[in-house]
Amino acid sequence: MGRGRYCPSSYLRFYYSFRFLSTNAASESAPNFTLEFTDLCSKGLTKEAFDRFYPQIWADPPLFSHLIQSCIPQNSPSLAKQLHSLVITSGSSKDRFISNHLLNMYSKFGNLQAAVSLYNVMVVKNVMSRNILINGHLLVGDLDGAKKLFDEMPERNAATWNALVVGYIQFEFNEEGLKLFREMHVSGFRPDDFTLSSVLRGCAGLKALSVGRQVHCCVKKCGFGIHLVVGSSLAHMYMKCGSLEEGESVIKSMPIRNMVAWNTLIAGNAQNGYGESVLGLYSMMKMAGFRPDKITFVSVLSSCSELATLGQGQQIHAEVIKTCASSVIGVISTLISMYSRCGCLEDSIKVFMECEVADLVSCSSMIAAYGFHGRGVEAVELFEHMEKEGLEPNDVTFLSLLYACSHCGLKDKGLEFLNLMTQKYGIKPGVQHYTCIVDLLGRSGCLNEAEAMIRSMPVKGDAIIWKTLLSACKIHKNADMARRVAEEVLKLDPQDSASYVLLSNIHASAKRWQEVSVVRKTMRDRRVKKEPGISWLEIKNQVHQFCMSDKAHPQSEEIDLYLKELTAEMKSHGYVPDTSLVLHDMDNEEKEYSLSHHSEKMAIAFALMNTPAGAPIRVMKNLRICSDCHVAIKIISEIKNREIVVRDASRFHHFQNGKCSCRDYW
Repeated sequence: MGRGRYCPSSYLRFYYSFRFLSTNAASESAPNFTLEFTDLCSKGLTKEAFDRFYPQIWADPPLFSHLIQSCIPQNSPSLAKQLHSLVITSGSSKDRFISNHLLNMYSKFGNLQAAVSLYNVMVVKNVMSRNILINGHLLVGDLDGAKKLFDEMPERNAATWNALVVGYIQFEFNEEGLKLFREMHVSGFRPDDFTLSSVLRGCAGLKALSVGRQVHCCVKKCGFGIHLVVGSSLAHMYMKCGSLEEGESVIKSMPIRNMVAWNTLIAGNAQNGYGESVLGLYSMMKMAGFRPDKITFVSVLSSCSELATLGQGQQIHAEVIKTCASSVIGVISTLISMYSRCGCLEDSIKVFMECEVADLVSCSSMIAAYGFHGRGVEAVELFEHMEKEGLEPNDVTFLSLLYACSHCGLKDKGLEFLNLMTQKYGIKPGVQHYTCIVDLLGRSGCLNEAEAMIRSMPVKGDAIIWKTLLSACKIHKNADMARRVAEEVLKLDPQDSASYVLLSNIHASAKRWQEVSVVRKTMRDRRVKKEPGISWLEIKNQVHQFCMSDKAHPQSEEIDLYLKELTAEMKSHGYVPDTSLVLHDMDNEEKEYSLSHHSEKMAIAFALMNTPAGAPIRVMKNLRICSDCHVAIKIISEIKNREIVVRDASRFHHFQNGKCSCRDYW
């Protein structure tokens, strides 16, 4: 419409034309102009609509509402000002209907200052005026302003309540949102589908299952029981709260299953650790004719990460490329993590390097991948590069960075980064950040300093941070501190079997057999069972699982014979079984047999028997690898000329040519 503040040249032309033509506007208007006028407005052709029909608009000012509406999708502040000026010139600025449209336009633009100024000069306001301004406050994140206006309202309707409830939950003030929803319900107002979906999302965020069930009753009463969006939100709530069965039941009851429902079902199984079910559902979804999207890929690739099923992860990566989702940051980040957790760090690096524009999420994922594989120096270099590029790290970035430092013994760097996150970036460390530092200090032998940090840190310590210190006590054979630390762990988690086992091992190493007996008796009395060691690997898209001395595998007899031969060959290359790790009363031969049948050794033996010479072997394990297995696998990698990658409960170990990537630090 031209340039200028309020009266551009084009506006002046229209203004004088209006003065001349307004008296004859009614007689000259065509009876059927409205359809053509509204059609132009709906297409965003605001100026054309104005040029062709300004006599009719001048004669019937409420038609300005169509022009104002057409202005919103264009997001043109200059056009908005011109229209507002014309409304004032036409004498329609006191019309509440038109004023509300102007108020809505400024609010949608995010121009809260203009919206508030207009609201303050409006002669007549109604509930809609206030609802529009509440939404304007919420759009720019001004929750206090929205709540203040809400509290001052002499009259409210369902839209008022819905707007504020949804706004609070969208900004993750879930408790406040649910409280408002309860007040809304008590006041007799009916929520809409969008509000119910938001409230259920708030319940999911709080993991408030009992409240979620109450909202489910409300959903049924309001007639949204078979609504697709509400149903998917309801299923998501149940699954996020850990009630997978109830979530699946909701989806099964839906008359049709759309893409949102499929994604909810797949994500729910992924979040609850049912990786195999995720892959099955993924296949079913495709068979039903649905095409996976970026949300699907994130869930399915995350499950491949947890299962360490590299072959299937590679197949899904191929589908990601086919569907052009390989540029989506969330998918890139999950691919980096998937390859990393499957033991293929080089593939993680390749995905990261192919990323057109690396952002905070992808960089943080790559730092985590480096740390998981003991490449702390590269993690630090990437972080420093991020800072140079102006990417501001968040708490997740620092957690990945501190984790990388703890896995490589970079004590000074780790302490430096802890100070950096608080002093430069103003990020408050959480218990996980402090756990990494305690691990660094403990492994460096600074046990007293590590304990002092736990007792003085501003956040309450959990069982994991105390257990981290307990592991350090085992490394440095400090039985006295171990007893004290174990008490702290068991106060917080009396059923944690790993702590009992650690404490028992520490006492056994110090030849304190009476204390060993006491620990084992306590486990029996409390019915705490030691978690069995399990190792698994994937060969030709099939996962093979092994437990210590397991006879369930079809090839168990062949594995047993092969292990005898392999152990003999290892001994000829200097391997000496560390029988001190077997804390049971048995002779040396039995102890050696027990050691040779640890789950990771069985998995490696099976892989050596069933894979081509020279092929890398990737084994996953649920517990920390023991020192005897660590020594044995280094020797196996040398005598069999194989790269052997083992992912234990803490990190990856890359064994090659008789050496490990952790440099025996772990």
